[in-house]
Amino acid sequence: MFRKNERQMRKPDEFKERVLDMRRVTRVVAGGKRFRFRATVIVGDEKGRIGVGIAKGLDVQQAVGKANLDAKKKMITVALQDGRTIPHEVLAKYSAARVLIKPAAKGHGLRAGGAVRVVLTFAGIKDATAKCLGRTPNKLTNALAAVEALKKLKA
Repeated sequence: MFRKNERQMRKPDEFKERVLDMRRVTRVVAGGKRFRFRATVIVGDEKGRIGVGIAKGLDVQQAVGKANLDAKKKMITVALQDGRTIPHEVLAKYSAARVLIKPAAKGHGLRAGGAVRVVLTFAGIKDATAKCLGRTPNKLTNALAAVEALKKLKA
């Protein structure tokens, strides 16, 4: 009998994923340097669930796969107001990154930049204003600060 392969039998994933950051990291050992890849992946369903995963692997594909699983494990649910914006203003800090997110009226659009924009989009927030107040350009810490801000939201 003809058997379909495993990928065709799986149901389509309801989550969207995006590789936010990819870095080559090094460990110095006696024989020289060992290179690995660190991937930062954002996963969300655009309906209020979001997760950020970080993982290392020997190659890019392995790192992305492990980060995707990590993001799904760390999934949080965001309190959305009318399914478009956040209920109140929120400020959060993670490491050197500080993020301020403010609600906006319907039709205003999402005004945010960089990693924070990706996090808010994947969380399903369509109308909001966000600002990175910290001086760090690091996408990973800015994304994690945005997730910390979304955790602080109360319905």
